[in-house]
Amino acid sequence: MSCSELKLGDLEIAVLEDIWHAGQGEARGVHARVGAVRGNSLQTIQSTLERLHRKGLLARERVSHAFVYTPTGSREAVLARLIEELLGRFSSGQEGGLMAAFAGYASQADPSLLDELEALIEHHKRRIGGDPS
Repeated sequence: MSCSELKLGDLEIAVLEDIWHAGQGEARGVHARVGAVRGNSLQTIQSTLERLHRKGLLARERVSHAFVYTPTGSREAVLARLIEELLGRFSSGQEGGLMAAFAGYASQADPSLLDELEALIEHHKRRIGGDPS
C-alpha cells in the first residue's frame, strides 16, 4: 500500500469487500455483484477498481481482454491503516481517548467483542515481547 493518506468512499469500500470475499475479480463480475445492486454502471465500477489500484489497494493483471484485480493486503491491514490515520487526525498524541471510545463502542455493540479485543491485545503483547505463542 502506498504511504499517502487513504480515503475511501462507500463504493470503494463495497468493491474492496467484494474483492476480499471473492479473492479476485474483474470489472464485469464486480459490477454484477456490487454495481448492479447499487445502481452503478459498469464504467463506474471500472473507474473504482482503477482508483483502488492507484491507491495501492488492488493489484491487477491483464487476462485476455480484461484486468483481474486482487487485494494487495488483508482487510485487517487496511482497517489498521485507516484507524492509524484517524488516530493521527483526531488524537493529537492522546490515543487513550480513542481507545476508550472504541472499547465503549465494542461493549455496546456486543459485549463478547470486549473478550475478543482482550484476546487480540494479549496476542499482540506476546508478539511485541518476542513470545511466539
